[in-house]
Amino acid sequence: MSDLDIERLREQLSQRVIGCQVRYYESLGSTMDEASRLAQDGAPEGTVIVAEQQTAGRGRFSRSWIGPAGENLTFSVMIRPSLAQLRYMNMAATLAVSRTVSELTGREATLKWPNDVRIDRRKVSGILVESAVEGGEVSYAVVGIGLNANFDPLLYPEIAGTATSVAAVLGRPADRTELLLAVLESFDDLYGSVRAGESLTALWASRMDMLGALVEVRSENEVILGRARGVDEEGNLLIAKTDGSTVSVVAGDVTLSR
Repeated sequence: MSDLDIERLREQLSQRVIGCQVRYYESLGSTMDEASRLAQDGAPEGTVIVAEQQTAGRGRFSRSWIGPAGENLTFSVMIRPSLAQLRYMNMAATLAVSRTVSELTGREATLKWPNDVRIDRRKVSGILVESAVEGGEVSYAVVGIGLNANFDPLLYPEIAGTATSVAAVLGRPADRTELLLAVLESFDDLYGSVRAGESLTALWASRMDMLGALVEVRSENEVILGRARGVDEEGNLLIAKTDGSTVSVVAGDVTLSR
């Protein structure tokens, strides 16, 4: 039996946009795929899909998400932002997770551009945003979130040196219902700010842990070396290269330059 109190989530989120409808699955191929399907079927904005286990969960660059069933949080949120608001959805999600993790653990949770939440430079959460845009308008967007709650990353050699969990930081199991509720409430607050016309860029940048450092950005086609100077309003990373030029990076893996 799951320790997630879905009825409590539904009750406490019923008056919000995000969480107005919460759907729970013991096993699902992908919460993002299910959220997309529901969006196309006319589901209300703010619908949340929660799965204890994903058989085809994915992260950036189609990477798989590692996590045992019933220990972490894997969920997706379907929203319908405007095209101008879409740029802030990754910012809102990563800020919501980092704020929640910081408040719960008492430790600083930072952001690794563009969508990882970390504690002591170990990944605790990853976010992925996919959208359907037609005729210059956003039909819907899906924000997928994987949050390491109660599993022990040391049991998984492929991520043991780079990942952590809320439980590992706390030294005890986390209440997954409280954790999920806090993330969704914070996400809803931030989404409300965006819909009111506010920018999240400065707040987002203030939590990044690599700004000012010499970094290496790897994409499919190139490697860029330089100093991470900041981010622009679209969320792109600004890199000051050694030749004096500045480039804007849309996507890639960032590591500290050796």
